[in-house]
Amino acid sequence: MSAPAPHRLLFVCTANICRSPMAEDLARLYAVQRGWWVEARSAGTHARTGDDAAPNSQRAIKDLGGDLTQHKSQPMSAELVAWADRILVMELRHAQLIRAEFPESDSKVQLLGTFGGMMELGDPYGSWIFKYRSSRDDIRRCVEGLLDRMPPRVR
Repeated sequence: MSAPAPHRLLFVCTANICRSPMAEDLARLYAVQRGWWVEARSAGTHARTGDDAAPNSQRAIKDLGGDLTQHKSQPMSAELVAWADRILVMELRHAQLIRAEFPESDSKVQLLGTFGGMMELGDPYGSWIFKYRSSRDDIRRCVEGLLDRMPPRVR
């Protein structure tokens, strides 16, 4: 019998500087609160390598005790697709782009919003901090809804 493995969650948005880093950090925070074994990463469908998280994303996450100061953006890759158990996207177009470029991802791709009673999670990029906080709260509801539906795994 094999040893248990963590849930591996990949969160994807466009540039990997706003929504997906917030989702990644929120998943980690919630998993720690619950004592669950979750590994979370994030990427972007049109991300450059090495960009910092948007300042307002950093502020919005810090409000909840998270930290995005070490985040560096990365584009989607075959390695990330292979690593992930689930690929959670913010918009339908992200799912379409990923499935087109990485056909092997088809069964892994899901809309994160559906776990919080929504479809797509809009991009707050360039908005005021209150919009980032609203986006963060929507993402948090969806991340917690996702994790609550998954079987808990502990180390």
